[in-house]
Amino acid sequence: MISKLSNLSFSSLPLPPAQLTNLESLGYLEMTAIQAAALPQALAGVDLIGQAKTGSGKTAAFTLPLLTRINPRDFGTQALILCPTRELASQVASEIRRLARYQQNIKVVTLVGGQSIGPQIGSLEHGAHVVVGTPGRIKDHLRKETLSLERVNTLVLDEADRMLEMGFVDDIEAIIGETPATRQTLLFSATFPENILKLSARFQTTPQRVSVESLHDGQHIDQQFFICQKSDRLAALVKLLAHFQPSAAVVFCNTKQLVREVCEHLNRSGIHAQALHGDMEQRDRDQVLIQFKHLSCSILVATDVAARGLDIDDLPAVVNFELPRNTEVYVHRIGRTGRAGKEGLALSLFTDSERYKLQSIGDYLQQELQYEDIEQVPKSAAGLAPPAFVTLCIHGGRKQKIRAGDILGALTGEAGMDGKAVGKITVTDYSTYVAIAHNEADKALGRLLNGKIKGRKFKVRKL
Repeated sequence: MISKLSNLSFSSLPLPPAQLTNLESLGYLEMTAIQAAALPQALAGVDLIGQAKTGSGKTAAFTLPLLTRINPRDFGTQALILCPTRELASQVASEIRRLARYQQNIKVVTLVGGQSIGPQIGSLEHGAHVVVGTPGRIKDHLRKETLSLERVNTLVLDEADRMLEMGFVDDIEAIIGETPATRQTLLFSATFPENILKLSARFQTTPQRVSVESLHDGQHIDQQFFICQKSDRLAALVKLLAHFQPSAAVVFCNTKQLVREVCEHLNRSGIHAQALHGDMEQRDRDQVLIQFKHLSCSILVATDVAARGLDIDDLPAVVNFELPRNTEVYVHRIGRTGRAGKEGLALSLFTDSERYKLQSIGDYLQQELQYEDIEQVPKSAAGLAPPAFVTLCIHGGRKQKIRAGDILGALTGEAGMDGKAVGKITVTDYSTYVAIAHNEADKALGRLLNGKIKGRKFKVRKL
C-alpha cells in the first residue's frame, strides 16, 4: 500500500510542460488517489499491480507514463492496452487520444471484435503507436500477422480480473509471449483472486503493488433494500422507479435473459428503457450507450459485463433487480453512483431466499443493513418522467471530417435553433449523434434533413 502523496498536483511529476498544459485544459486539476499512488512509480519505469475502483482515474494512471515513452517518428506499436470488453476499449482509446493531444501525430488504433477486421487491417498498415483492444481480436491480428508487438515497451492489462473471468487467460498469455521481455507491465484489477497473482508472478518483474480504498464513501450513497416475493419483483421495480423518480438509472440483472424480460416489462409499463447485454450487435450496444449518456433514455437495464464500459460521472441511481452473487460486484455496481462528491442512490430488491446475500454485503461493508417490505413503499400516481432529450443520428462522422462544432453551427446558425435545445454531441468514425430537447427534436430533424453540414447533405434519423 502506497501512502497518499501530500502534493496532488500533476506539476509535481516529471511530465512535459506541454502535457501539463493539456491536462489543465482537460480539467485534470489534481491527481486522484490511484494516480497519486501509481504515477510516480509508473513514470519511473517499474512494473505495477494496481487496485482501484471503476471511475477512479486509472486510465490516466497508465496512459501518462506510456505516452512519455512513445517515439512519434516510429510508427511501430509501442504500447498495448488489453481490455475485457469492446465498450471499455473504446472508452480507454478515447481518453488516450485526449491525453495524447500535447504531441502531434500520435496514432491510437482500437482493435475489437464485433466489427469487420478489414478496416482494422487497413488502419494498421499505416502504423499505430498505441493499440487498445480485446484479447480475442488482438490474437486474430497476430495470427494474420497484421500486427507486430516486437517494439512494445509498455503493456497494460486493464480490469484483468474481468478478462480472466471471461476466459481470456490463454489469449492473454499468447499475446504477452509476442512482446519483448524488457517491456514495462502495468496490471490493474478491481479484485485479486489467486489467478491474478499467478498471472502477475509469471509476467511481471518485481512489481510494486499500489492500492486505494475500493469502497466509495458511504456518506454519498443512500443504500436502501426492499424485500419482496419473487413473483412481485417486476411490479416492485416499477413501484420503486415511480416512487424515487430518478432522472436516470442503471438496473442491474444477473443474466442476459432477465435483462430482456425486465426491459420489456418496463416499456410495457410506460417507462422508456433500453437493454444492454453481450448478445447484442456492437453497433446496437454503442447506440444504446450513447442514448443513455445523451439523456434520451432514462433507464438502462444491463448485465455486469455489458455495463463494464459504462462510465458516467453523474449517474443519479443504481438499482439491483436482484442482489449479485458476489459482494464485490455489489460494491462495483453501487460505485457507479455518488461520484465526485455528488449524492447517489442505490436501491436493491431481494427475496426471502436471498437474505444470506444481504448478510454477506453487510459483513463486507462492516455495517448492519436495514431493509423494509416493498409493501411499505407508497404507490405513486405519477409515472417516471419521460427522457429530456431525443438523439438524432447523422450518417457522417470523423472520416467525413465532421466535428461537434459543425453540427452545433448547422442547428443554431442556418436552422436558427436556440443552443439551449442542443445537448451532448458524440462524433464517431462514421456517425454523429446529437441530443435535442424533446419538444425541438422534429424541428431539428427537418432542418438537418433539408439543410447542409459543411456544404454537404447527410442522412439523418431519430434513434
